[in-house]
Amino acid sequence: MTSVTTEIEIPSSFPADKVFKVFSDFDTIAPKINPDVFKSIETIEGNGGVGTIKIFTFGDAVPFTSGKYKVDAVDPSNCSYTYSFFEGDNLMGILDSITNQIKIVPSADGGSIFKQTIIYNCKGDEKPSEELLKIEKDIYEKTFKGIEAYGIAHPENY
Repeated sequence: MTSVTTEIEIPSSFPADKVFKVFSDFDTIAPKINPDVFKSIETIEGNGGVGTIKIFTFGDAVPFTSGKYKVDAVDPSNCSYTYSFFEGDNLMGILDSITNQIKIVPSADGGSIFKQTIIYNCKGDEKPSEELLKIEKDIYEKTFKGIEAYGIAHPENY
C-alpha cells in the first residue's frame, strides 16, 4: 500500500489554546465561512469524542459530494485532534482512507502554529494528482484563516 503525505503550517497571532478552542467549533463555523466547500457537517454517531462519526456534505467548489469520518483522537491539553475519512466519494475510488492529524503548537512570539498532516492511504499504486493535493491544501489553508477570523470577530464565544 502506498501513501502520500501533505503538510500544512500556518502561523497565528493567537495562543494555541484559543486557536484550538475556535477550531473545535469547526463543524459549525466551516459551513458559515466556506459554504462553497462545506455545505454541512453532521454528527451521525457519538458525542464529539473518540469514535464519533461525522459526515461532510461538500459544496460546489469541490469535486466530491460527501465523506464520512471517524474521530481518532482528541487531546485538548495538547491542542491536538485526529480524524480519518473512511467512506465517501472524496476517497476517489483509489484511497482506503485519509487521515488528518492536527496540532496547534505555541510559538515564541506568544502566538501559535497550526500544523496539519494529511495522509492519503492508497488502495494500490494510484495516488491523488498533484493538482488535487494543491487544491485541497489551499482549501485547508483558506478554511483555517476563515475560522481564525471568525474567532476574532466573535471573541465572546472563545
